[in-house]
Amino acid sequence: MNTRDQSPNICVVGSTNMDLIARVPRLPKLGETLQGHSFHLVYGGKGANQAVTAARLGARVSMVARVGNDVFGQGMLDNFKQQGIDTGYVTVDGTKSSGVAPIFVDDEAHNVIVIVPGANGALSPADVQAARDTILAASVVVCQLEVPIETTLETFRIAKSKGVRTILNPAPAAILPDELLALTDICAPNETETEYLTGRSVQTLADVESAARDLIARGLQVVIVTLGDRGVLYVDSETAMHVPAIKVNAVDPTGAGDAFIGGLAVFLGAGFTMHDAIQRANAVAALSVTRLGAQVSFPTRAEFEAFWLSIAGVGRVS
Repeated sequence: MNTRDQSPNICVVGSTNMDLIARVPRLPKLGETLQGHSFHLVYGGKGANQAVTAARLGARVSMVARVGNDVFGQGMLDNFKQQGIDTGYVTVDGTKSSGVAPIFVDDEAHNVIVIVPGANGALSPADVQAARDTILAASVVVCQLEVPIETTLETFRIAKSKGVRTILNPAPAAILPDELLALTDICAPNETETEYLTGRSVQTLADVESAARDLIARGLQVVIVTLGDRGVLYVDSETAMHVPAIKVNAVDPTGAGDAFIGGLAVFLGAGFTMHDAIQRANAVAALSVTRLGAQVSFPTRAEFEAFWLSIAGVGRVS
């Protein structure tokens, strides 16, 4: 009998941004006015990306966040609702702008990015406390570090008070309090974040495992390091498991890490084993890089299932 929950409850506490992307022939010099090729408004923020991934995969998703009382904030709210995400605890901040990220990308794919956190920086422990019942009703709670760390801490305190599984994506990398490590069931950094957190180079899989074991020694239970086209490495106190990436014709890697985190939350919440959940999350990330953009590239559940069947049929996953 299949007892897996195809629509687990996922709660994401974190950031939501509007990316303002200007494509230019080259990056401008100081004081220079330059004519660009094109301009795009793209919904982003790691928290929002992970929430949208989970919703598109069929989970029941609640978002705890702050947006500004401006056109971008209204757009973010509308986007969440269109994705089927519960916005009952997305607060409109009357004093701060919505989070934005102006990005200039030149013809050589070099970029400069300015992140203005705005209302993301005002998401508070009180906001999380107001969402206590939603957090406790979740199968999995997901946080990142694009909102104040005390807010992430309070989220995990609430979640672990009733044994709700917690996933921390420590991005952007920051010093992690010991209490946060103790409250985290799964920590999922990328290579750069792993290097920052441990001070170790992670050139080889052996390097990655050693760095992950340093984090385990600090109090984490499970570390899953995302390695781009090398896949992921799972490490706990007893074992290490490398899960290779699924080879695809990559077009744009933007948001792939968030797609993996959102997928991992969904499949763990649905009752899959860790190995199976990681393989499926890998497939979600792989499918996302075959399309341009972040949120617009995340697959629906039907798209994922079709892709999963196609790669299982040729023995690319077990």
